[in-house]
Amino acid sequence: MTRTWLIFGILIVILSACVPAKKLVYLQKDEELKYRQDIPKDSILRTHGLSIQEYRIQPLDLLSINFETLSDENDAFDFLSKLNTQNGAGGNFSNSPALNGILVNKIGEIEFAVLGRIKVAGLTLFEAQDTIQSVASRYMQDVVVRVRMLNFRFTVLGEVTGERTVSSANTRLTMMEAIGLAGGFGELADRSSVKVIRQNENRADVYYVDLLKENFLESPYYYVQQNDVIIVPPLKQRTFRRYFVGNLGIITATISFAALMITIFIK
Repeated sequence: MTRTWLIFGILIVILSACVPAKKLVYLQKDEELKYRQDIPKDSILRTHGLSIQEYRIQPLDLLSINFETLSDENDAFDFLSKLNTQNGAGGNFSNSPALNGILVNKIGEIEFAVLGRIKVAGLTLFEAQDTIQSVASRYMQDVVVRVRMLNFRFTVLGEVTGERTVSSANTRLTMMEAIGLAGGFGELADRSSVKVIRQNENRADVYYVDLLKENFLESPYYYVQQNDVIIVPPLKQRTFRRYFVGNLGIITATISFAALMITIFIK
């Protein structure tokens, strides 16, 4: 009888450590997991409107700003060489993004020796291109300006394959892409309660997102923003898997020995 209860207890512990598929599959809709075999293939089931938010430049962002022209004149070349951020400090090219970019100051401006100060904070990258180009065209009519972000980054912590701060040249990253760049979720990550800390001017906003629900596609938090901190909590099964199940052999041997001693002394 003792052995029966022992085996029954072990089975309960093992089953309680199992993680159902509904806690692992992203962007679920109703009961689709249960009736996957009935879902029509190669056809559009639903359409979601995306809440696309173009990234807007913030103070202390690092920008790559390059000027181009079709003019072959030496004066034009000299003019551009003084403006292009890819030339780095003192006109010497460097592979370091920090030396090849121009930093937005605390009041949201960038400054050129020739063009002066230009306000770019609050603008999208394309709006910033147009603004800088309109100023530069006063000095050179056929100039073209290209603006890119050099320090768009976010941090992923918790139950992921690799905790890290990720830098990306792409400013339109979804939450799933951000997790993927950090190596993906760990097996015991709680995808239903991912915590995000987002900087908003002089405050930090904290919110939770559920990556298991399909309607997250329409969430305003679907896209990652500059300096986001993403914290992935563990499932409750993590304690069983990592500590209890890992030592299950020792626990079973101890219980069996205790049961044996009880049986011997009772007799």
